[in-house]
Amino acid sequence: MVKKYTFAEYQKESRKTAVYPKVGQPIVYPVLGLVGEAGEVAEKVKKVFRDHNGKIDAEQKELIEKELGDVLWYLAQISFELGSSLENVAKANIKKLRSRLSRDKIHGNGDNR
Repeated sequence: MVKKYTFAEYQKESRKTAVYPKVGQPIVYPVLGLVGEAGEVAEKVKKVFRDHNGKIDAEQKELIEKELGDVLWYLAQISFELGSSLENVAKANIKKLRSRLSRDKIHGNGDNR
């Protein structure tokens, strides 16, 4: 059985594996990793359309979830490097989205809508 993690537990556990080279400020490496992993998620989804007629089967789902896990790892490290937590990032995001929803600003452009 797979253990269920809170964001705080995940961030603490994932930090144990955060061994990366020093390239500029500590945040640089995980930010670059995040971009790369997000691209890998996009590649997996692209291949669903190219090779599987747009249908996500169990195998494709598993492959995408693995890449999403890598995205989550990098998000956890970026949050740590900022002195923040995934939980705070998630709470702030929900607060922002609820505000947009209540003001009918879900659609549109710009960070401060």
